[in-house]
Amino acid sequence: MENHLKVAMAQIAPVWLNKKATLDKVKSTILEASNEEAELIVFGEAFLPGYPFWLAYTEGAAWDLKINKELHAHYTRNSIQIEAGELDDLCKLAKEKNMAVYLGMMERAKDRGGHSLYCSLVYIDQQGEIKSVHRKLQPTYDERLTWAPGDGNGLRVHALKQFTVGGLNCWENWMPLPRTALYGQGENLHVAIWPGNLNNTQDITRFIARESRSYVISVSSMMRTSDFPDDTPHLDKILQKAPKVLANGGSCIAGPDGEWLVEPVINKEGLIYHTLDVNRVYEERQNFDPVGHYSRPDVTKLTVNRERQSTVDFKE
Repeated sequence: MENHLKVAMAQIAPVWLNKKATLDKVKSTILEASNEEAELIVFGEAFLPGYPFWLAYTEGAAWDLKINKELHAHYTRNSIQIEAGELDDLCKLAKEKNMAVYLGMMERAKDRGGHSLYCSLVYIDQQGEIKSVHRKLQPTYDERLTWAPGDGNGLRVHALKQFTVGGLNCWENWMPLPRTALYGQGENLHVAIWPGNLNNTQDITRFIARESRSYVISVSSMMRTSDFPDDTPHLDKILQKAPKVLANGGSCIAGPDGEWLVEPVINKEGLIYHTLDVNRVYEERQNFDPVGHYSRPDVTKLTVNRERQSTVDFKE
């Protein structure tokens, strides 16, 4: 049915800091979800190849520390350059399985020189085409030691059956203006991705749903020290201070009335499924629509710059 959408939340652990193995895990997870006839699958923030957990446990802010440089270099080598075709096989699989994909990944952006890293949320549609790459506007706290700030180019929404989907990375979801940029484009299914943890998702998921009168899917990864590959650089030093559980999940779904459809799931790895009915959005917009009948653009209005930012503008 066109007004129904079956979604899959991939609450799983990456093969930490290993690009090839994590890509393989993404593809195998898509195959698993296709067996359950999922139409949209979502992976957590920075899932490919993993969140930079080491920063909190290895004096990440220490200046000129060799361990930080070596881990950053390893992270860079295992990040994705889309222009080089590194997502092509994934796009082909999405088309083959007629499944849309939201994937959190580390992007080594060629249009910014190819050496800095961006926490990006990539949307691949059911035809296997990359429709947006949203670079996180503002990395949070210690993330700024390894991620660069993004731009507004990826603040876009996409048609998926009768839904209009959009998404943000982690604490961007707390930023009211980027949320409004998506609402104003007709978003009625909001995707919020997180590195993992109940304390991130348990409040904001329902709040955004109630504010926007949309469905909100929050998807978090899992990560335990047992998930760290043995060949991780400086693994012994990371393990000295790291807790056994670094990300406990917390993936969940709230309906357009702000109530739970899937309560936060913690300490459980796997795919979580639910089917959404777009008619519930129309029901809840009857009494509140933040960018429609319950807005005053003559008084307050948002301007969004969606230019892709680059240091160099060549004119031939």
